[in-house]
Amino acid sequence: MRPVRKIAVIGLGYVGFPVAVSFSKLGETICFDIDDRRVSELKAGYDRTKEISFEQVASKNLFFTAKTEDLKRADFFIVAVPTPIDKARKPDLDALLSVSSMLGRVLKRGDIVVYESTVYPGVTEEECIPLLEEGSGMIAGDQFHVGYSPERINPGDKDHRFETIRKVVSAQSDEVRDIIAGTYASVVDAGVFKASSIKVAEAAKVIENTQRDVNIALMNELAKIFDLMGIDTHDVIEAAQTKWNFLPFEPGLVGGHCIGVDPYYLTYKSQQLGYDPRVILSGRSLNDGMGRYVAERAVRALVELEEKVKGSLVTILGVTFKENVPDLRNSLIFEIVNHLESYDVEVQLCDPIIYPEDLEKIYRCKLKALAELSPSKVVIYAVPHEEFRMLDWKEFYDSVKIDGSGTVLDVKAALPKEGAPDGVSVWRL
Repeated sequence: MRPVRKIAVIGLGYVGFPVAVSFSKLGETICFDIDDRRVSELKAGYDRTKEISFEQVASKNLFFTAKTEDLKRADFFIVAVPTPIDKARKPDLDALLSVSSMLGRVLKRGDIVVYESTVYPGVTEEECIPLLEEGSGMIAGDQFHVGYSPERINPGDKDHRFETIRKVVSAQSDEVRDIIAGTYASVVDAGVFKASSIKVAEAAKVIENTQRDVNIALMNELAKIFDLMGIDTHDVIEAAQTKWNFLPFEPGLVGGHCIGVDPYYLTYKSQQLGYDPRVILSGRSLNDGMGRYVAERAVRALVELEEKVKGSLVTILGVTFKENVPDLRNSLIFEIVNHLESYDVEVQLCDPIIYPEDLEKIYRCKLKALAELSPSKVVIYAVPHEEFRMLDWKEFYDSVKIDGSGTVLDVKAALPKEGAPDGVSVWRL
């Protein structure tokens, strides 16, 4: 069975490409990206996000292009471009608005545009639609139609995938919302939820990650308190979650393109309306500061080992924002590195899944393989990629070359609590 609409997906990153692959199971799907390198790699069957297999990338129903002209063959456009924040932590809508202007020039009567990019409530109708209308010379809601369906992709998660996560859809009218719902329902096994308005759907998305951010901030604050008390935070969580209504969030480094970004979209709009969102911003501030906290804990470990801080070597395992995902965006590891280097501490980085050239673009630091690491007294086990998790304590000790006695800062509590070699102390966030 073919989809009732001719699908084009704009933006082939962690969000857009899995969407395109799902629709391609029903028929040809136009896959558009302005990045020629990305398009060329996908044409060759290579997905650098490591989310899609070679066999899926090679599907004959995936039509890859960087040419705007090719989009004219579609009548259902799914926009999944990044919506980051700028250096001032304000929403950066440049890519979204640029795509809206571009789509305006290819739209035909009866076409449907569905935005999936995360935004604050109001962006679709107040920012994007005017650009679509300007470029097309048509009126939205009459000659073409617009909807919003928030993305819920979780990179690296093999269980919660595009097809298995219930899809929220919205549109300018109930009739068009039903068309959008039916189109997504053709590939989403988990079903579809029809939101009452576009703004409701936009708000639903932005609070999903805001809620997680605030809860993780609470656990990070508790972890700091328990560290002062000499209590293991994960032991506390294990005990507390024996109660049915305890939510077992864990402390950690909050980075990436979602949890560490989306709350700023909501707070930006809130402040425009004259309300200062104190709880959300407080949580953001606390989570943004966790890289510095881990770095300070590493310096303290050097002092406790009676090592000279200046000139010491610290090993960091894992550089990406989360395990098993080669995405460096907003990774707090760079905050750790910068802060350690402010103490004149030398840092060596090891990450088996990222591309060295991507690291060098962001940070002027060479990547080392496990076999290339130099001995060090302090190891920050920051991101537990599968290659690291496969190591038992002895293999871990030998691989990272802990210099005799030393300290491992196990940020994600990935190592067994017991079994560390003699002379090695373990700190868990």
